[in-house]
Amino acid sequence: MTTSFDESKLKSHLDHIVQEPGIQKLRNSFARDGFLKIREVVTDELRDAVRQEVFRLINAQLERRDLYLATTDNSLRHMSVVRSEFIAQESGLIVELSKSTVLLDALSRIADVKIVPSVSKDEEYLITKQERKGDTHGWHWGDYSFALIWIIETPALAKGGMLQCVPHTYWDKANARINEILCENPISTYGFESGDVYLLRTDTTLHRTVPLAEDATRIILNMTWSDEHTAGRGLVGNDRWWENADAEAARQTA
Repeated sequence: MTTSFDESKLKSHLDHIVQEPGIQKLRNSFARDGFLKIREVVTDELRDAVRQEVFRLINAQLERRDLYLATTDNSLRHMSVVRSEFIAQESGLIVELSKSTVLLDALSRIADVKIVPSVSKDEEYLITKQERKGDTHGWHWGDYSFALIWIIETPALAKGGMLQCVPHTYWDKANARINEILCENPISTYGFESGDVYLLRTDTTLHRTVPLAEDATRIILNMTWSDEHTAGRGLVGNDRWWENADAEAARQTA
């Protein structure tokens, strides 16, 4: 298992990034959009270390998923994944970083609620790799409140892979109504460069990745967290497709 990072160096960095008066602008933007690109939240040194770690983990374990998911109106999942428990077992760097009080306190100030690393073991982390034409993480919400997404590699915009979001929406797993929600609300689309990082309010932001228009590479690391008010919230539905390709709500594509 690999470790670790210099938390004191991260604190010094964040003390300059997350401070008044600029933090209020960040907080307002995140509250409005359920999304905030914050590439500068980590140092270039730490970004490079995480990138190398993700590639190492991909080389060690990568599992393909091609399915429809019933709890999100049969939206598609076409990608490969490195599962949470494997990341937890093999990467001290990612584990320590995801539980860093320095990082979580800074993000909590932006989210205006205390973020806590209290989620199910299969959701703490996820690496996804999209590489084939049509690969996508279809429309969905998260079971937990927050995700910090590290864009390890992303293609040019012409090749797809952008993020689309509809904030202030809610997930009814028995009747997701995704098409109705898309018709009733504006959709925001965000492009990225490799190395970007963004914070997402996952449980109240309907989101997806735009399908790849051609073979290309899009790799992300997802760190998932709850908040102090919903940390004990139970999970609903047998739809943990990233952990189990044969989950009850998953139906394999041809």
